[in-house]
Amino acid sequence: MGTRRRGEELERAILHAAAEELRESGYSGMTMDRVAARAGTNKNAIYRRWPHRAALGIAAYRHLSDATMPNPDTGTLRSDALEMLRRANETWSSPHGAILRGLLAAAADDPELLTLMRERSGADTMDRAWLAMLERAAARGEALAAAAHHRVATTPMMLLRAEYAMRGIPSVPDEVLVEIVDEVFLPLVRGRG
Repeated sequence: MGTRRRGEELERAILHAAAEELRESGYSGMTMDRVAARAGTNKNAIYRRWPHRAALGIAAYRHLSDATMPNPDTGTLRSDALEMLRRANETWSSPHGAILRGLLAAAADDPELLTLMRERSGADTMDRAWLAMLERAAARGEALAAAAHHRVATTPMMLLRAEYAMRGIPSVPDEVLVEIVDEVFLPLVRGRG
């Protein structure tokens, strides 16, 4: 008989199992029973950490997001921003993006899931990556320190999400990404002084 996992080791195993369930079955197919079986634990261990399926689904998605978060450092803000948007665009049309689209679709019928998604969106991993990019640009002298502001950092991704919503497709043409950076983001960064 193996040793019993506890603490962070067990939590990682549960998050990994839940992420795999999301990949294979989507949010609608993810059950606490299936996650418990895949993680080699019992449902009580899961419920002690996440009180319901929605909380586990969001935590598993965030676990995936943290593992796949790009952090380009090409040496220029423009190149970093374009790389970040291009990677986000690729992700949205990938299996990882399908998980997010599934969570968003489920949120329409699950008020608890929608609430959790809203609560967890304020300081997410993507926002931190964009803020770090702006801070590096300020350190290189490409931007003033005042440009490293939450609203400035979130603007490119909000515009990209709007493109997905308006077009109804999981991929945005590259020329739109270039416009977001050149016509909106960089002028906004330069104007923060």
